[in-house]
Amino acid sequence: MAQEKGLTLMQEKDKDPEIQAGNSPGMVNGPRIISYNVKEEERPGGMKVRFKIRVEKGRKAAALNAQQAEAIKELLQWARQHTPS
Repeated sequence: MAQEKGLTLMQEKDKDPEIQAGNSPGMVNGPRIISYNVKEEERPGGMKVRFKIRVEKGRKAAALNAQQAEAIKELLQWARQHTPS
């Protein structure tokens, strides 16, 4: 619609509340990092908690998958050994 009238989305969004300018950047070269801060009421004991997720692809992603799988395996083995009987 905006393309047919020769208007940019920024010009059109002022007229039509259904059209909004995006908040996210376009495609990013290299790793993409997503951060998430846990809400105050969801924090354990008031401790600040922040997750940072790095999105990778290709060989780097495969190497990270293998590294994470090994870490999870070690954690599960440790948990099995330290479970109270």
